[in-house]
Amino acid sequence: MSTRRKLHLRNIIKKALKASRSRKDSSYALIHHARSRMQIIVGLCISVCLLFMDCRTTFAEAIDQQNQWQKRVAVIIDDLGNNMKGTEEILNLPVKITVAVMPFLPTTKRDAMEAHKRGHDVIVHLPMEPKQGKPEWLGPGAIKANMTDEEVRAKVTAAIKDVPYAIGMNNHMGSKITSDKRIMSIVLDVCKEHGLFFVDSRTNYRSVVPELAAKKGMPPVRNDVFLDDVHTLAHVNRQLTKVVEWLAEHDNCVTIGHVGVSGMYTSLGLHSSVPKLKDHAQFVGISDLVRDVWGWTGDPATNTTMPSDAQ
Repeated sequence: MSTRRKLHLRNIIKKALKASRSRKDSSYALIHHARSRMQIIVGLCISVCLLFMDCRTTFAEAIDQQNQWQKRVAVIIDDLGNNMKGTEEILNLPVKITVAVMPFLPTTKRDAMEAHKRGHDVIVHLPMEPKQGKPEWLGPGAIKANMTDEEVRAKVTAAIKDVPYAIGMNNHMGSKITSDKRIMSIVLDVCKEHGLFFVDSRTNYRSVVPELAAKKGMPPVRNDVFLDDVHTLAHVNRQLTKVVEWLAEHDNCVTIGHVGVSGMYTSLGLHSSVPKLKDHAQFVGISDLVRDVWGWTGDPATNTTMPSDAQ
């Protein structure tokens, strides 16, 4: 109820009480007394109602604010590990993010340790064979469709051990592998054994990852919005608007960008959009999201994912 309406009701009550007190005719004394009591009771009831409405409004505002902070956005930045463009700018973001670091590259360990030092989450960005694309785009340690079960298991284990502080994993490329139940089942098994979850980057919309993860008791977490599939600042800004639109209908959003070709555009877009995004959701690491939404309790610190000087 508006303040103006509240004041109007209170004025009506005051006028009614004043009018009742102005009656001096003794023949109406008993009636006047009864009416006065009734008017006082009515006034008290209205006052209580107004107070209740005030409290309800305050409570609703508090709930709205709480709901706002229940919304969360997890930004994942792929392709770290090779000193790519935008790496430093991404690590300097004033909010918590998640960096996906490729294994076996020149700056793999440096990037992972620096990200951890700055409070960001670190996950393994595991190269996987795509349906199309050049083999050299994959990088070392890639998972390929012609590998045996033992080879896949060995590759995934080695990648986890090569990325310090990794608490999860996602796929680099991998449109072919993420639709392969045999291989992805092994990948998820190894992740789970090491206390890691797996984020489906959704390079293939027919991915079997969410289904397999759910069956294995792992978080079926996946990418919702790609930020920089087109390498322009204007596109990154449009995609950031899509993040806001997604949050209008969902409690959480996972969004993926990259360093490298689009690195500077992605970092510029994020730096300029952080204040606006903060009005819509809280920035969290992907580990916060899988823990709070799916109750994930994996403990990668018990495995060999930390550098020797940090154990």
